[in-house]
Amino acid sequence: MADDDAALVRGSLAGDAQSMRALVERFQGMVFGLCYRMLGRREDAEDVAQEVFLRVFRSLHRWDAGRPFKPWLLTIAANRCRTVLSNRSRSPVASEFVEQSAVAADTTDDDLGEELQLAIETLRDEYRTCFVLFYENDLSCDQISGIMSCPSGTVKTWLHRARQKLADHLRRRGVVPDADYQLHRI
Repeated sequence: MADDDAALVRGSLAGDAQSMRALVERFQGMVFGLCYRMLGRREDAEDVAQEVFLRVFRSLHRWDAGRPFKPWLLTIAANRCRTVLSNRSRSPVASEFVEQSAVAADTTDDDLGEELQLAIETLRDEYRTCFVLFYENDLSCDQISGIMSCPSGTVKTWLHRARQKLADHLRRRGVVPDADYQLHRI
């Protein structure tokens, strides 16, 4: 797969439109998923994902072919999302509403997915970024450490705290019973 990525990058650098299209198609779902999980708004995620690919193609000549492409790309996406988050003014009214709304006892998989997304949105930015990169994008703690420019131990701590906060949030909302919370901890 890494060789395929490198071939697509070489083709893109040579101006081959088919290679560029293939590169976007290979990673667009992953980039959009990261952006959506980090930003929590579909429209923002779509805008940032497009911007990410524009930045990637502008900076493609700086990618080190000796390193995997995916973490480099996700670093750009995570950085853009962090910039958007730092510029966005959070609405405390919306988060209070989320905390106060009740969850039905017969939660479906779709409801659980929605609740999990709401819970992810409540995490601190660095916890959310680590969680999404680790669980959604299957990156290692070392790769996340490189993306976030922090020690691997910090990434592990943030992941642990993110899991704890998500489990607490889901338990408070009645999505997971206390017994499941104690045993599985998400």
